[in-house]
Amino acid sequence: MGNEDVGDAEVGHRLAQLREQVGLKQADLARKVTWSQAVLSRVEAGDRTVSDDELKMLLAAIGTDDAAELSAILARNWRHLPRPPLDHPDQQLLWRAEEMVAGLVTAGSEADTHPAFRARLEEYVKDVERLAQLLLRREHQIAFIGSIGIGKSTAICRSTGLEVTNAQGRTVSVLETGAGGITLCEVRLSRGPGYGIKVEPRSLDEIRSDVDDFADQILQGRVPVEEDDFTVAVPRELERAIRNMAGLTQKRSKGPDGKWVRTDPAKELAAEFPDRRDLAVEVLARMALHRRDRRDAWHTAAASATPLEWLRQTFEAINNGRHPEFSLPSRIDIVVPALIDIDDLDVGFIDTRGIDQPLARADLETLLEDPHTVSILCSGFNDAPSQSVQHLLRRARDINNPQVDTNAGLLVLARPDEAMAVKDETGAGVSTSEEGYELKGEQVGTALLPYRLGDIPTLFFNSREDDAELLRDFLRDQVRRTRAEFRYQLDEVLVRTRSLLDNAAREQVRAVQREAGKHMASWMKLHPSPKPLRGHIHDALLDELSRAHSSTVNATIRRNGEWRSLSYSHQLGHGARRLAVLALQDSVTEFAGLCDTLSGSMPEARELLFQAHRLMASAYEDLLRKMQLNGLGLYRDQLRIAAQFWIDNANEWGRGSGYVNRVLRRNRTWFEEASRQELEQQLGAFLDREWRVLLERVEAIFEQS
Repeated sequence: MGNEDVGDAEVGHRLAQLREQVGLKQADLARKVTWSQAVLSRVEAGDRTVSDDELKMLLAAIGTDDAAELSAILARNWRHLPRPPLDHPDQQLLWRAEEMVAGLVTAGSEADTHPAFRARLEEYVKDVERLAQLLLRREHQIAFIGSIGIGKSTAICRSTGLEVTNAQGRTVSVLETGAGGITLCEVRLSRGPGYGIKVEPRSLDEIRSDVDDFADQILQGRVPVEEDDFTVAVPRELERAIRNMAGLTQKRSKGPDGKWVRTDPAKELAAEFPDRRDLAVEVLARMALHRRDRRDAWHTAAASATPLEWLRQTFEAINNGRHPEFSLPSRIDIVVPALIDIDDLDVGFIDTRGIDQPLARADLETLLEDPHTVSILCSGFNDAPSQSVQHLLRRARDINNPQVDTNAGLLVLARPDEAMAVKDETGAGVSTSEEGYELKGEQVGTALLPYRLGDIPTLFFNSREDDAELLRDFLRDQVRRTRAEFRYQLDEVLVRTRSLLDNAAREQVRAVQREAGKHMASWMKLHPSPKPLRGHIHDALLDELSRAHSSTVNATIRRNGEWRSLSYSHQLGHGARRLAVLALQDSVTEFAGLCDTLSGSMPEARELLFQAHRLMASAYEDLLRKMQLNGLGLYRDQLRIAAQFWIDNANEWGRGSGYVNRVLRRNRTWFEEASRQELEQQLGAFLDREWRVLLERVEAIFEQS
């Protein structure tokens, strides 16, 4: 039967899919081919091998184009690219890619192949393989990113149908919702065999640091560290979980005068243990972490609640630290049988921790850079696009992150009557919500023009009143947009590659291409090195420190620079990549313009110039990623052993107003010491070397006369 790399189970599963697509029951298909239903059932389950003749008979009985195509798919021999699953929707395009790679490899193996031509063939092979891998992978995720309290969790539950009706007859979300500060950590939703919750716990060191912050907060109360700025060290959702796990929940009771009185067991415990370390140890002991070793829970038939109600109750208990078997989570995974159907893709959801200050978090920027993640940037209606969203977009542009052009969408979460309060430029009010959305949409587009995203896909959605299908369609469109971009790029490269192979022997074409090569060689001689670095790798870090709440800075310092809300290494990686963009972006843009100009005057060299443009762009992206990784590790060892640096910064806490400024001065002084300047010079040398490697790679595809 067909391709021996394909197992019986995969063939059987595909047969079942094809049968179900036309509404044929198993018994009906068995009757058509004069089999017993039991035999067909074994074939579809993968328990019985089907011969080539039997397969043809079954496919003919199903009678669809997809069924007729299966025989040809099974006969294919994949030698260069990974074989896609039988039900992959892009079988034909991926097979074209496989055939093209085979042709490129054959052409490159000929003994008399010119070195420049061989280099071009090899670069096209790399390009096709990379694009095919993007298309081959069908796992995507939709990440909701935005400020706290604007309704991200509610929107996710509306779009996925994860809602239940409570005792009062109201529809409520499975994910706990409120006025902000509810979700303890990142929550991921995926499809699976049943209804379940999996928890990735925080490490013991992370929990100790969180409890240290909690102890400080209880002992000191709200400490004024900046003028008119009173901040707390522990986010309320984390404080709530720690209190519940340690049995320190605040209580309300009526006093003798009939008035409600609030008592705080944590403050009573602090009076008993006035030393921070002693108090933290006592809180940790009460949390009984040694008994909280469970990692997952699954709904069973024995449960009294429905699956979704059980999910809601269990998630709420874990998220609030009230489940006695689960520790503090760093991530919660919710598994359900179905989420949202988008073609033949496996699509999950991510409910990110809400942004409580306009800081660039590592978890959010990692999602923004992932080609298989659709980032839904959420804003409330009145402040859309929010400052936190604009900050993320500005930083994405600073490091030349191309994914925001194809993988980002804006979701404006409106509350009732907000759209009706909009007025036009004359001061006149609107007559319908749709008119309010339209006017607000124009304002949003104008606000996003500085980020070159004035036409970003945008949906205005009221979770209380609007049809959930509007949101589902919007999300489907965004995922399909990323898939369409994968297909477009791969198809374009295949067309150009075909042109290369077809015109390889034409001397007229080669002569024009050699002439184009002269222009390119001249350009490269004029751009042998990047521009001098403008600024410093730590500029981005200091900028984020200056934006952060004082409590966030303190929490980061106490963790030696690595915290979930602010990471030194992430910011230094961002800073290194940003320096590379400042040094090289103008040259890369100029190169692209030269390719476009020459393509207009030298049509015979258009395909070569197309490849040069793509090669420069992809090699530039590789260079930026290397710079980012270099920056991540550049100061790692020095920061890890800089005990006095962290102690000096930590001692600034509690000394009154100006805390953040004092920390900034200490950081700037540390980074500007001679030994650190030498490291930054090494970064500049690395950039010079990588740019030369990039130019040599591009120059290698041009045949010089």
